Amino acid sequence: MTTDKDCAAQFDAATDTRTTNTSAWATPLFVLLWSSGAIAARLALDHATPFALLTLRFALVCAVLSAIGLARHRLLPPRGERLYVALTGMLLIGGYSVFYFLALDHGMTPGVLATVLGAQPMLTLLLTERRFSAARMAGLALALAGLAMVVADSLLLARLSLAGVLCALASLASMTVGAILQKRITRAPAEVLPLQYGASLAACLLCLPFQPFAFDASLAFAAPLLWLALVISIGATLLFYRLIRAGNLVNVTSLFYLVPAGTAVLDYLLLGNRMAPLAMAGMGAVLAGLGVVFRGGRNPMRG
Repeated sequence: MTTDKDCAAQFDAATDTRTTNTSAWATPLFVLLWSSGAIAARLALDHATPFALLTLRFALVCAVLSAIGLARHRLLPPRGERLYVALTGMLLIGGYSVFYFLALDHGMTPGVLATVLGAQPMLTLLLTERRFSAARMAGLALALAGLAMVVADSLLLARLSLAGVLCALASLASMTVGAILQKRITRAPAEVLPLQYGASLAACLLCLPFQPFAFDASLAFAAPLLWLALVISIGATLLFYRLIRAGNLVNVTSLFYLVPAGTAVLDYLLLGNRMAPLAMAGMGAVLAGLGVVFRGGRNPMRG
């Protein structure tokens, strides 16, 4: 009996070590890659309409993932799991992206949209953890306030419309519910992403008759499109799914608070756009809030 307990303890310790090692490199790499997505999208949208960019991006991702899946003889998950996987992808990838671009199309500024989506970790905490400390919620609130400071210029320019607000809330709901559903999937990310991006592409195609579709066939458009498809939609998403699978869902989703700050840093390093003092103070608030959040969990890297 003692031997069984010792083996179980050793297995748990090994699992914790592997999880910590995974987080140690996957977390900063995910934040860095995801932060670059906003800059790539900004460059691509100078040469394409939003839904043209989204549709071509998803089509390219589907082609690459399908080729990899066929080569590995693992294109689709088992038959009994496909509907659940497809629904999860339709929400987490397709619904989030489609409603995100529709919100922008209806006049929602990126800063306001980022602030609305910043409520996701709070919603996830309320929906998934029956017992949580007030300090943990306060840390999320501090990080959200810091996020608002980072995007303050965009908030001040905001002109809200009912359609824009509804689309932003739909994007928030899609990502929140989709992430919770994804947490329950035990298959490796590479086994579910082809079907999930296929479902997301279908959602885009349903919107195309009602949206303008145009793009420049130029290197200036192809380069950011390839970055968004290969690096963000495949590389960063695989990291995101790996973090969801291995870590606490609230902690993982709270990493998105770092993305606008990371984008601001990359914007300065790559494009020379300086950060305002308020944005720098906001970055400090985000880091302080996340420090409280991660300390608030008994074992923050376990689900």
